[in-house]
Amino acid sequence: MPFIWIGFAIIMAVCEAFTTQLVSIWFVFGSICAAITTIFTPSIPIQSAVFLLVSLIALIITRPLVRRFKKKRTNISTNADRLIGKTGVLLTDISDPQSVGQVRVEGEIWTAKSDFTPIEKDSKVTVLAIEGVKLIVKPIQ
Repeated sequence: MPFIWIGFAIIMAVCEAFTTQLVSIWFVFGSICAAITTIFTPSIPIQSAVFLLVSLIALIITRPLVRRFKKKRTNISTNADRLIGKTGVLLTDISDPQSVGQVRVEGEIWTAKSDFTPIEKDSKVTVLAIEGVKLIVKPIQ
């Protein structure tokens, strides 16, 4: 029976190696502890209980750590974010929300979309957001 638990631990470790998130590492710990339990008792229900209990405890302990690490990595700002709130000059007309134009902001030319209002060439605009490589702009009133 210990070979079954060790085999299960290896299978779970291989599955974990092929994923980008922690999905089966807890079962590896549980399987190893269940394999150790086979030294003390041949009872499969006890081994299974140890497996489930250790897996659950490992999940409870590591889950907050994973969430904290994941939160830190989700908000990665770029140097283009510095353009949000800046003023620029529209180089081409933007006639409707589906069309795009070009805007010059801080000496750089960017593709721009309007915030649902038509904007004429040479109008001053404010950068509201960035979607991919396009600036979302609105005219300055």
